[in-house]
Amino acid sequence: MTIGRLIEGRDSTVHTCDVTTTVSDAVGMLAERRIGALPVFDGTTLAGIFSERDVIYRLRDFGPSVLDRPVAEVMTAPAITVEPETDVLEALSLMTRRRFRHLPVIEGGRMVALVSIGDLVKFRIDVIESEAEAMRTYIQTA
Repeated sequence: MTIGRLIEGRDSTVHTCDVTTTVSDAVGMLAERRIGALPVFDGTTLAGIFSERDVIYRLRDFGPSVLDRPVAEVMTAPAITVEPETDVLEALSLMTRRRFRHLPVIEGGRMVALVSIGDLVKFRIDVIESEAEAMRTYIQTA
């Protein structure tokens, strides 16, 4: 299964922020929306990802003054991305190896979705449960 099939038909709303957004405002957006990361744009170009981890690491390094800085100074950049044709297991492997939890999906030069590791793990669990049920049904009818 591909990322494109996984995101097919789901709400395409992705909360984002601009490179000039302050860390404080971006943290407020994360908390208000109960999300873990925001894609950061410079105009129409994806510049990076701002995540909870970025906040924690920069607070450790710079203290509370980091809250007044623009997210461009603290975000993870460049953002690692995938295309809709990317296999779900390939994306899951990438996220596990690189130790990040949010992955922008880019098509034709623009971001069309943001998938989380939770989305991919849920898909994997659903497949395993479906296979297990098929096996139980097969055994019971054999």
